[in-house]
Amino acid sequence: MSSRESTPLLAPRISENPIILPDNVMTNRGNKDPQVQQANKLRSKIAHSPKIGFQRTSRTSQKLKLLPEDPPNIQEEEDDDDDDAGSNRVYSQVKRITDTSARKDAETLGKGHRDLLPRVTAYCTCGSYKMKDLLRWLKDRKRIHNTSPKLFDECLYTPFTYKDWRSESNDDETSHKFIRLADEGGEIDVGKKNDIFIFEYGVIILWGYTTKEEAAFLDDLARFESEKLSSEDIQIEEFNYYITKSYQPRIYNDFITLRDDNNYMLKLSISHALAQSVKISLFEELVDNTIEDTQDIPQQIAHTGKVEMTRDEIMKSIGELFILRININLHGSVLDSPELMWAEPHLEPIYQATRGYLEINQRVELLNQRLEVISDLLQMLKEQLGHSHEENLEFIVVVLVGVEVLVSIINIIIDIWTY
Repeated sequence: MSSRESTPLLAPRISENPIILPDNVMTNRGNKDPQVQQANKLRSKIAHSPKIGFQRTSRTSQKLKLLPEDPPNIQEEEDDDDDDAGSNRVYSQVKRITDTSARKDAETLGKGHRDLLPRVTAYCTCGSYKMKDLLRWLKDRKRIHNTSPKLFDECLYTPFTYKDWRSESNDDETSHKFIRLADEGGEIDVGKKNDIFIFEYGVIILWGYTTKEEAAFLDDLARFESEKLSSEDIQIEEFNYYITKSYQPRIYNDFITLRDDNNYMLKLSISHALAQSVKISLFEELVDNTIEDTQDIPQQIAHTGKVEMTRDEIMKSIGELFILRININLHGSVLDSPELMWAEPHLEPIYQATRGYLEINQRVELLNQRLEVISDLLQMLKEQLGHSHEENLEFIVVVLVGVEVLVSIINIIIDIWTY
């Protein structure tokens, strides 16, 4: 990665279970002070709001999502991705796979095959990329890396080959290498066709590259980054894929099955969902860090009836919360269906299937719940700032009245001594 200046997240990396509220704080529940009641309500929200950082359960569970073979015929079945139990497209157990060869491959595939099969890796490295400069740079690499960039709205696609690391003869030999994972499994093509999808909102998806090649490309990409994330804050999603015509395309246990390695439009529809997922991971971590950094504020109000913070500290906290909300709202379109799906409706079912596997709808809902907590906290700090201002005004009035009384007493004493 580039050594240039990085932009860190709002708070340090958090622990696994960051929000723990002590029971004795709840003794203020009967307090009728409006601010205390609001603080109790906010703390209750935080306590019962589930942690959303890295919430994609398909990372650890053996989840399956079938990718449509005939998109127009099953679009209605894919409209509701939230109801996994009622959909025959989503399975939680490998035994639910009826196709014998597909089930045997699914049972065989594991961590030991990660190095055997080509990689699909999503990186969120910055706030945005300089797409015009990047497009010009990729065009200049045509002779060296066989680039052929194409721009699809907010996504830039190009093949990109490292000839110096992969000799042409070796590449030809391995481009169509067929194997079988199990005796009754399907015939699998483990060839690697290198494709890159770069999204303007700071995410890149690399298909079929080694870790060394990914690191090299990310290093070249760094010069086109805006609002660069520090290395420890870069979000990563790792998958593997293979090509087979033995059974229906699917995503199972983070293994993606495709029928055609040369169909970059199919990869584009899947990459859109992967890019949204890794960007949401960044939002999730930002929100979690912010709540962790400010979770003592509701407790202070519940104990004392006010925030034990100076005016400058309150203003800084308000500023950070505003920055968080603005950053997420500015990228709100990232969470919606891309415009490409309107222009290419036959890709919509594949995109929705991948989106369902990555649990994007559920994660966005949880993210919105956490943003409501941030919004309530922001409103409470504003009210506290207003109360502090009123208290200062009252103190000034009291001082002025005291000074006036003191002057009056001095005048009376002087008048008495004069007469």
